[in-house]
Amino acid sequence: MALGGISNLDHTVILCEHIDRTRAFYRDTMQFPMEVDTEHWVSFRIGGSLLSLRTRCEWPVCNDGEMAPGAAAVQLAFRVPPPAVETCHAHLLEKGVEILRGPTDLPNWRHRTVFFRDPENNIIEIYAEY
Repeated sequence: MALGGISNLDHTVILCEHIDRTRAFYRDTMQFPMEVDTEHWVSFRIGGSLLSLRTRCEWPVCNDGEMAPGAAAVQLAFRVPPPAVETCHAHLLEKGVEILRGPTDLPNWRHRTVFFRDPENNIIEIYAEY
């Protein structure tokens, strides 16, 4: 099989400077169920995929390097049913999450979205298709 035949993204790993805060964010704010929880590695089950957090470090494979302050490494987009966009927005506000852009329709994408950041400054999007 050639690399172009890959048809599934199974696992995403976020490299963390602040793994304790980021663990709490995805566990308590995002309310994702945890599968693994160790000092330097945490995994959450989201549907058929895993979202993991790993402490940024030098390890046998490579050196992760440093992130520029305030820089995002990834943007994660989580799809929800249309009525859930406002519900998720209200929940994020209750948890004190700073919203980058509140519920907004993006007609070119046919999405209703909310944007915010996680404790690692990654951009998070909750969206619904319409």
